[in-house]
Parts: sequence; C-alpha cells; structure tokens
Amino acid sequence: MKALADPTRLTMLAALWKADGPICICDFTAGLELTQPTISHHMAKLKDAGLVDSEKRGIWIYYRLRDTLPAATRRLLAQLID
Repeated sequence: MKALADPTRLTMLAALWKADGPICICDFTAGLELTQPTISHHMAKLKDAGLVDSEKRGIWIYYRLRDTLPAATRRLLAQLID
C-alpha cells in the first residue's frame, strides 16, 4: 500500500494497467514531465513492491504490470484506477 500512496506511482500504474503492452521509461518521462532518474526511482519502488516487471531493450527499460499479481491486488488496483 505504501508504494501506491504516491500520486506519481499511482499514475504510472494506471498507465501500465491500461496499456496493451510494456511501456518504455522514455514514454513516462515525456508524459509525466519528470526526469529519467525520478521515473526510475518510482519504478524501483513499484518493482520492490512486486507490482511491476521490467525488461531491458537496448538502452531503454520497458515496464509492465506483473502477470502474477494476486487477485486481491488486481481488485484493489481496479478500484483505485477505474
């Protein structure tokens, strides 16, 4: 829950929730008007909380919601985001 308390992280999770595929960190920097280190910090918190997975493609890292999120976590995210 602590990871979801920050409005920026909740916005990032909402984008991942609605996305058809992984999102590049570069897209978050442009969309949120934050620097790459700031976005990386927030994503690290979400990753540590077990909410997102990442993969490196070239110089960029792409994020997506973790496929194995428990049903209760998915319900909570649905309530917060939808």
